[in-house]
Amino acid sequence: MRYPTRSEVVRRRHLIIAGLALGLLLVAVFIYSLQMGPSPARPGTTGVAPATPRAMTTKAPVSPVGALAPLRPTSDPDAFARLVADAIFEWNTATLVGRAEHVEQLVAVGDPTGESSPGLVSDLDNYLPTEEIWAELAQYETAQWLAIESVVTPTLWDEAEAQAGDELLPGTTAFTIEGTRHRSGLWENQPVVSEHEVAFTVFIVCAPSYAQCYLLRLSRLDEPLD
Repeated sequence: MRYPTRSEVVRRRHLIIAGLALGLLLVAVFIYSLQMGPSPARPGTTGVAPATPRAMTTKAPVSPVGALAPLRPTSDPDAFARLVADAIFEWNTATLVGRAEHVEQLVAVGDPTGESSPGLVSDLDNYLPTEEIWAELAQYETAQWLAIESVVTPTLWDEAEAQAGDELLPGTTAFTIEGTRHRSGLWENQPVVSEHEVAFTVFIVCAPSYAQCYLLRLSRLDEPLD
């Protein structure tokens, strides 16, 4: 009977340690990808945890396969702000709908003059994953949606409106939205979820300037107008 040499034993130990390290690295990469967003989470958020039926039914993520329906036209500022908020956060990498379609859906309800459109596209980069991260999240069938908790006019809006003077069209307003961003995905065929509190401000214009509301700009995520 041949006993392994000392070098063989050391080499086997190194292989075992490398295998364990690789496994831990893969788990860490998945969890990081699931939670990773265009901006850091706010304090007081929870990490990834096993999914439960109660956690998964806060608001089901729904994205049509291959197409995104246009946002419903409305002249109600509050209702429009909620539609925009849902559209920004609701996506599903397991469908044929990609990042570009989500951007197009929101730009379609953007400034009719087109003046604010480049800024809006830049704003959306702070909310949507990049194309590279989107592809990474798709490997885990990651979906996201928003549970809105409050929609209010910022206290400072009157002051901002007064300072802007005639530069703002009549019917221009702002809403600060607070809620919980939910994400779900699969890791080794097991569902995982994460939750993060978010806050942001949408700037819109409605009547009397236009018959329906349009999206002008967005604040940076988690940096809303007070």
